[in-house]
Amino acid sequence: MSFLHVARRSPRVLVATSRSFSSTSRVASEAKAAADAAVKKPASQASIPKSSCPQDTVMKGLNYLKGQPQVLALADDQYPEWLWTILSPKEYPDDGPGGKADRVRRKRERQQAIKDKNFMSTQ
Repeated sequence: MSFLHVARRSPRVLVATSRSFSSTSRVASEAKAAADAAVKKPASQASIPKSSCPQDTVMKGLNYLKGQPQVLALADDQYPEWLWTILSPKEYPDDGPGGKADRVRRKRERQQAIKDKNFMSTQ
């Protein structure tokens, strides 16, 4: 793992994997508390809409044909369910060594190594 790969990690990962001279139980309990807070959702968030714009909002820039009516945003329940999960990262089932998940992980590591090498060659 290169230095650049570690530097690009999200802060949550760096906190969870950091080591210190204090007891490891404190670090583990903080990581567990952070994970529990991310999983639990308050009751107030249940009513928050999925989309970023309310129903009947004019969607500027989507109507590019002349003489057509303006495009309006629909209610959240009128959109297909897959639309709300399209930006989440794809998860592969762990099917052992040599499986799909392992191949995807190795490909990402190779691509990152190439990017790091190219970046270091420009310095």
